[in-house]
Amino acid sequence: MSSYDVVSAYTLVIGDDTGEPTVSVHGCASAAWRELDREVRARSRMRPRPRRVVDEESATRLASAWRAADPESRFWNVTAHRLPILLPVIARSAGPVTARTG
Repeated sequence: MSSYDVVSAYTLVIGDDTGEPTVSVHGCASAAWRELDREVRARSRMRPRPRRVVDEESATRLASAWRAADPESRFWNVTAHRLPILLPVIARSAGPVTARTG
């Protein structure tokens, strides 16, 4: 017997007219926004961000400014997904485990 559970995933797509877009999938939103920040900085020849928290707002501002320099050919998108996964019943928590002595 099986049942479904749901996991979250975040897809980042970024590119321009110079080649194939970069696509990456992340397990949390903060990782996707960090990757967007890193990609835009690399494409803009900016130095990497010091070890500070990259949030959605700052990454969006940076990526939007990068795109605004050439809006006809540059693009980016971060999309959240809820993915159903099939889990066998054995993978579900059956309750507390009791120790056997003897």
